[in-house]
Amino acid sequence: MSFGNSSMSCCDKSREGEEFKRPGSSKVADDSIQLGRHSIRNGKNESSHSSSSGSRNGKSESAHSSPSGTRNERNGVSETSLNGIDERVMIDPKKLFIGVKIGEGAHGKVYEGKYGDQIVAIKVLNSGDTPEEKSTLRSRFIREVNMMCRVKHENLVKFIGACMDPIMVIAAELLPGMSLKNYLNSIRPKQLDVRTAISFALDIARAMDCLHANGIIHRDLKPDNLLLTANQKNIKLIDFGLAREETVTEMMTAETGTYRWMAPELYSTVTLRRGEKKHYTNKVDVYSFGIVMWELLTNRMPFEGMSNLQAAYAAAFKQVRPPFPEDVPPELVFIVQSCWVEDPNSRPSFSQIIRMLNAFLFTLPPLSPPEPEAVQPGVISNGNSIITPTSTSSPRKGHKLSFLKQLFAAKKAANNKT
Repeated sequence: MSFGNSSMSCCDKSREGEEFKRPGSSKVADDSIQLGRHSIRNGKNESSHSSSSGSRNGKSESAHSSPSGTRNERNGVSETSLNGIDERVMIDPKKLFIGVKIGEGAHGKVYEGKYGDQIVAIKVLNSGDTPEEKSTLRSRFIREVNMMCRVKHENLVKFIGACMDPIMVIAAELLPGMSLKNYLNSIRPKQLDVRTAISFALDIARAMDCLHANGIIHRDLKPDNLLLTANQKNIKLIDFGLAREETVTEMMTAETGTYRWMAPELYSTVTLRRGEKKHYTNKVDVYSFGIVMWELLTNRMPFEGMSNLQAAYAAAFKQVRPPFPEDVPPELVFIVQSCWVEDPNSRPSFSQIIRMLNAFLFTLPPLSPPEPEAVQPGVISNGNSIITPTSTSSPRKGHKLSFLKQLFAAKKAANNKT
């Protein structure tokens, strides 16, 4: 996920992008993973020599020796790709050390480990049993790697690299913080300070804005896939297992994601069967963001008292949404409700959401100043003299506040008409 600081250019080929969660440790018999005839133990590749998908000297075979390898010319530079993955993002499996398992999902397991001297999260994907399953999982792996290495951003977990043989592995930066879900559970029933809630919401919105700028739909935005940094001041987005590239004509699989956070249009209008195909856009992520932001403001479980399927049915067919406590500022209620409206085309983009959240921040009273020190705050000039600011007013603040007032005045007028 490719951005630098707050800049919005998401087209970088460096190996940054994703990270994995740490839901807790679990015992493993030793420091190795065994999948079929292959294992990676203590950084050594012990692949069978008879395997047709084996590696040479710890590196995947190049396109010259692979029937599926291709060589592309891009900007006058020749790139060798292996099975659809840019060879430059492939890592040496001999340098991987896989340690304790820290997570498990439907499509693989996540381990704490090392790549060379770097501590990383290592995601080992299932390889499948039948030829059809193997092909499907391999395609999903290629898609996930290609998206992760294509974009980077400070609110997306850093992608380290991947290898396909002897097993499908993705290495990413390992964050020491807990997931947003676990953090909210740990402070419940206490609620987040409104500034903290908005700060977290902005981090999430910026990460999603980067993905959408690159034509990527995440499809599984939820607190489980959001990790706090070590200082618990920032959030990073993880898990591209369900992410898809958005095209105009693509028929994408509906009913993917997690029910409580899924947009209504992801469900079939006839049934909740998995595998239904229908059109949808990146606005499904905006709906999920609305549910997550509601959690940030209330620290409650969405659709409390309902099962996952009951929550899905209520949202999709009865237009039920989680209720707001009376103490939530109406401006924030409006932002959330605009994200989860029934019509996807009426939902804002993430760039619009970022502007609205920033505008709301400007309406909050300033924080209490820190304890004064021996020298009053100011700008030191010539090493001795101190120049204090002559004005604390900000024309930008006035502009932002005016924008927000106009926005909510328009909403109020529209409500009065109805």
